[in-house]
Amino acid sequence: MTVNVLIGGAAGQGIDTAAAILEKILKQAGYHVFTVRDFMSRIRGGHNFIQIRFGSEPVHSHTHNLDLILALNEETISLHQAELSDNGLIVCDSTTHADDSRLLPLPLNEISKKLGNPRVAGSVAIGTLMALFGLSPELANPVLPSFLNEKYISINQKAVAEGYKLAQQRWSVPSGSCQDWMILSGNKALALGALAAGLKFYAAYPMSPSTGIMEYLAEQSTHCGIVVEQAEDEIAAINMAIGASFAGVRSMTGTSGGGFSLMVEALGLAGITETPLVVVDVQRPGPATGLPTRTEQSDLKFVVSASQGEFPRLVIAMRHHQDLFYQTIRAFNLAERYQIPVILLSDQYLADASATVLPFSLDNLTIETPVQPPEDISDYKRYQITESGVSPRVIPGDPRFLTTADSDEHDEWGRITESAEVRNQMVDKRMRKLDGLKRELEEPELIGDESCDILLVGWGSMYGPLQEAVATLNQEGQHHPGCVSALVFSDIFPLPTKRLTHIAGQARLIVNVEQNATGQIAGLIREYTGLACGRSLLKYDGRQMTGEEIVAGIRKIREVAYE
Repeated sequence: MTVNVLIGGAAGQGIDTAAAILEKILKQAGYHVFTVRDFMSRIRGGHNFIQIRFGSEPVHSHTHNLDLILALNEETISLHQAELSDNGLIVCDSTTHADDSRLLPLPLNEISKKLGNPRVAGSVAIGTLMALFGLSPELANPVLPSFLNEKYISINQKAVAEGYKLAQQRWSVPSGSCQDWMILSGNKALALGALAAGLKFYAAYPMSPSTGIMEYLAEQSTHCGIVVEQAEDEIAAINMAIGASFAGVRSMTGTSGGGFSLMVEALGLAGITETPLVVVDVQRPGPATGLPTRTEQSDLKFVVSASQGEFPRLVIAMRHHQDLFYQTIRAFNLAERYQIPVILLSDQYLADASATVLPFSLDNLTIETPVQPPEDISDYKRYQITESGVSPRVIPGDPRFLTTADSDEHDEWGRITESAEVRNQMVDKRMRKLDGLKRELEEPELIGDESCDILLVGWGSMYGPLQEAVATLNQEGQHHPGCVSALVFSDIFPLPTKRLTHIAGQARLIVNVEQNATGQIAGLIREYTGLACGRSLLKYDGRQMTGEEIVAGIRKIREVAYE
């Protein structure tokens, strides 16, 4: 059983703080939590809302089926009351004029004014919600100091206590045992992964929805001994990261699709100079400015082929918060091992969503080190032609070696050349790295059984919705024939194909499920395997597809496929 709460209001009404406090209280009570944030691109006004879904078992995605609405303005009621269950509640201020039998009007603003600060109305509402869910008001006491200035803690504790008196328990939701788990956003999980991997330099220009990575790393910079540079633009940011990596410092840059567009030429510089580099693209809808605070999966084919010419790279799409941590560590090691750029694809849905996760383990953590030069100093060639394609790498500054690099084509020593023979040798050398890289690819995760009638194929953040959809569809199996499974890719270029071709060979129909208009993963699958997806479920309005939407789409496909 899960409960889904929506907190809505205008920008500037404190809904983000209220939601952050509530989700941490729920986690402290032992609940698994998954929270999604929907913001308009403005500082004040407009309609913003946050959905908090919680229960006794891990929650992997959101749903539009609401159990409770906390409406900080009347617009929230008019926009979301159709999504509320028949026995749900709308908690609102007593001055609200909306007409709905599910309204629970309470003197939230009146109480906050009596307490001496109208801005604590959100804490009054939190107290009411805690009463409705049968949570002790004392659970708020250790949580409030994490979000409030010390001088406001006492009044907010009083506000929670007053709000608690306004309602009786309405829901009895069994709790789990994840009090010791973490709750954190996707951007923070990725930043923590970078720190665990040994990140020492991060350069970026603020661009939603990637900015949270830079903000968190900047907060931790002194404690962790790292340098965080807000560059003047994305061109400078990626070149700074390349320069730092060339000098032997573990470096990363992050942006969204528009900023990545500016980084493309420098990405090629990392490719031809064989400089390890990790680049994060937190996707949002485009082109151009698009929808700055919404989500999409439309950058895949762009990053796979970005920059002129041909050079090896790895593209990893994050599926969930654990991936955001562990795959970031892996990205740094693979970038170093093969001296290539590694591109991490996240999106606004994952970046801004927060979830309860088991504390990350560093037990098996390894930090890749540069390939060492030969003992014979005179034989050092930075771009030595090797069977693996990976050459020795000396960090500049060692007085025993001459370190050279250039964006022009070069020979083994790094000297500029226009020799056709050397050009062929160097391109072949660089591309041989893919042979080793392909042996390290992780196959897509299978949800369901290998033997299936309908195979859903997705990538990245579609993991949670697909997991819920497969469970629902197979529960319906006795009434709707056709077992359903899903493959969700994380490693996405080069494309791992073994599991896909094995399962697809048994499936009656392949359906790609993506947050874009052109079916980009389906295109890659056909290009590299010859397999064609017979149907597509695509969404590109800026909001994440839910499990229910996938279920509805597959039901229609079933009707046609099993006529």
